[in-house]
Amino acid sequence: MGRFLFVVPPLVGHINPTISAAAELEALGHQVAWVGHPRTVRPRLAEGATLYECDDELPEGMASAVMARGAGLRGPARLKFLWEDFFVPLARAMLPQVQAAVDGFAPDVLIADQQTIAGALVARRQDVAWATFATTSAGVVEPLASLPRVQAWLDDLMAGLQRDAGLAVVRGGELSPRLIVAFTTTELVGEAAPVAANVRFVGPSISARSDAVDFPWHALRDMPRLLVSLGTVNAGAGKRLYSELIEALTGQHIQAIIVGDEAELGAVPDNIVVRSFVPQLALLAKVDGVVCHAGHNTVVEALANGLPLVVAPIKDDQPVVADQVVCAGAGVRVKFGRVRAPKLRQAIDSILTEPSYAAAARRIGASFVRAGGARQAAALLQELLP
Repeated sequence: MGRFLFVVPPLVGHINPTISAAAELEALGHQVAWVGHPRTVRPRLAEGATLYECDDELPEGMASAVMARGAGLRGPARLKFLWEDFFVPLARAMLPQVQAAVDGFAPDVLIADQQTIAGALVARRQDVAWATFATTSAGVVEPLASLPRVQAWLDDLMAGLQRDAGLAVVRGGELSPRLIVAFTTTELVGEAAPVAANVRFVGPSISARSDAVDFPWHALRDMPRLLVSLGTVNAGAGKRLYSELIEALTGQHIQAIIVGDEAELGAVPDNIVVRSFVPQLALLAKVDGVVCHAGHNTVVEALANGLPLVVAPIKDDQPVVADQVVCAGAGVRVKFGRVRAPKLRQAIDSILTEPSYAAAARRIGASFVRAGGARQAAALLQELLP
């Protein structure tokens, strides 16, 4: 029996894959625990799960600052802002708390999310076997390969964290040299993508979660259907895109279920349903396509259901994921801030009427099944046991 410690950031999309992997490890007789921020992590864990708690106040304050000050930033400026104002301060704040968790739990294997650098630093400092969880398909390629100055800046930032932790500076020292578990497949990332030798593709870890959300299932019509979502973080920024989409679909033989603010969007045509929350996994089984911001979780959940996409990336890793969707032939990309109703209608018509998009989505979805998901992630983690 082994002891596995998951180190996660206060980001739901990065916590969820650990839940399924941990369940698989427990089924094999191992002990698991987490270190993270209870306000975000605890509601997603099973009753009685072991959580070594971090201070909730600091990440909440940093997240608010990121939302307020970084909303208008894109590209390299956005990336630099996120690392300087969120990920690096988070690493420094979590370092003693992760150290305390390692001292208390004595793990045989530590699993650090790619954005919880404190986990990597403590694992190296304590000489604990460790793995990195890459929870987005943008995390296993080299998105900064064409931006050497930005890459050099990021390397310097990581070097500072390593020195401050009392470690020798190693380029890429925030990633495990033994195992990076990537929750995607080459069918989405691309066969030619530059991927390190220690990366193992397992496909998405989509737990059979229960979405306790009321939904008017009787309102679904016998016509092509779309799920439209910009994710929980970006929904407030999507009013213009939603308005263009409503115009694009008015009078069309297509039904859209929009995840958005019902009061803000106001009256809509009778072929459009607006809900603040939806049971997404259940709903994906009943639609024919997805319009989204290219957030990794929404993309892989759509592809796991064989659904083609219209992607309108906004920031962070979303442009990389959107390009992967397009290059794989599973969708059409539009410009979030500029697309107008005619272009949006054309993109939607394409994914719903041209068979190649759905065929590519089904091919990628099949690759997810073959990759093994959470079960394969647990098997790989077992191999790190001493």
